[in-house]
Amino acid sequence: MSVHTRTVLFLFLLAVLAGCAAPAPVADLATPTPLFEMPEATPLPVRSPHDPGALFAYVAQTGDTLPALAGHFNTTVEEIIAANPDLPDQITTLPPGYPLQIPAYYVPLTGSPFHILPDSEFVNGPTAVDFNIEDELLSRPGFLAELADFAYRRQRDPWDVIDIIAKNYSIHPRLLITLMEYQTQALTKPFPEGEQDVYPMGVEDPRYDGLFWQLIWAAERLNDGYYGWREGTLADFELADGLLVRPDPWLNAATAALQYFFAGIYGQDDFDLAVGTEGFIETYLQLWGDPYERAIDHIPGSLQQPEMMLPFAAGSVWDFTAGPHYAWGTSLPWGALDFAPPSEESGCVLSNEWVTAPAAGVIARSGEATVVLDLDGDGDERTGWVVFMFHIEERNRIAQGTVVELGDQLGHPSCEGGRSTGTHVHIARRYNGEWLPSTGPLGFVLSGYVAGGGEVVYEGTLSRESRVVRASTVATAESRISYGGPSGMDF
Repeated sequence: MSVHTRTVLFLFLLAVLAGCAAPAPVADLATPTPLFEMPEATPLPVRSPHDPGALFAYVAQTGDTLPALAGHFNTTVEEIIAANPDLPDQITTLPPGYPLQIPAYYVPLTGSPFHILPDSEFVNGPTAVDFNIEDELLSRPGFLAELADFAYRRQRDPWDVIDIIAKNYSIHPRLLITLMEYQTQALTKPFPEGEQDVYPMGVEDPRYDGLFWQLIWAAERLNDGYYGWREGTLADFELADGLLVRPDPWLNAATAALQYFFAGIYGQDDFDLAVGTEGFIETYLQLWGDPYERAIDHIPGSLQQPEMMLPFAAGSVWDFTAGPHYAWGTSLPWGALDFAPPSEESGCVLSNEWVTAPAAGVIARSGEATVVLDLDGDGDERTGWVVFMFHIEERNRIAQGTVVELGDQLGHPSCEGGRSTGTHVHIARRYNGEWLPSTGPLGFVLSGYVAGGGEVVYEGTLSRESRVVRASTVATAESRISYGGPSGMDF
């Protein structure tokens, strides 16, 4: 099936009724000139009951891993490997387009197999480089351009609010804008109706009023769906009316994320419409054209992390204070680790210790407690490998655009930015805009220490040969970590 054909498929849901009750249409005077005309549709595949372990053809999609596929098809990694003897012994991400036979175990009530959006249009990655949020908002007649809001300790224009959410959560700004257009026509309707200017994402919850908090709700929900699918843990979810949906095993991560987003707002009828060919995708097509014409395989096969060192000076002793946890906010993935400098006091204390560059590169962003180190040297955090570091004190913080070598000083750890109970640095990784979990096929490795997860968020270990360091918010012998001391020994 061609990429183009997937964008024009009609929705077919097993065991559910056809949808109705669309969001209010855009007024004629605000309707943009159509950029895309829907051609004749092709029927979607029907998922019928089958024998346990029956083999199904599957073509790997960008970012697929064996554990994720095992989760999607209700099978095991071992069974997938047995059915595909030509797979290499060591594999991280599967090459896009790689043909597989998947032994699947049927589950009923799977949702729509329609692919809404390619993954490269979900993350704030390479296809977002030329997208100018301010230009898009100011060139349209919608009320979104008037929704300035207070975000991260200061008042911001609406394009700045969208930009900072897109950067911090690493979600494509085009997707965030399109969601608001679908929900409230915020990009093309000059005047809001009711409280649409208070709830431009259509999430009518007083805890999330205003543009900033509406985007927070959306970003958290989207990332939980996207990375839950990436990791194979998003087995099912409930719609707003309590109906259970099991995502189709052949979905891609962006589509699963959009289904999860709409499930948090809508009951069955409106959900069916939103995730079908006359819902969100139609709004997207009219605004921007066919997303699959811009799609790229932003996660290559057999991706490998470049060598990275612990984010402090060789020979110094820090504490490993938090295992795998939220890369940003409180949503998936658990892509971050925390380290605290030595101190005679606990809590938020001034530290003269330095956070150092874990690799060579250029500083792509510096400000608001954040330092983003770009390893490919182009200075754009949306492309290639980047290291994201947070809670970096303003005092002595390195400037954006600075070229650094491994071990160069970047700034001091602190409690600045967000909520924190003690001075530390938070460190995570992205590749082409996609957050990477700290554990799994592409686990976080720092100075040879491999991250391991615990049963709950913030628990975990760092292991190197026989040495195991355990995360603890209280400094102990087991949480202390160092590398490359005077004797060359780690401890």
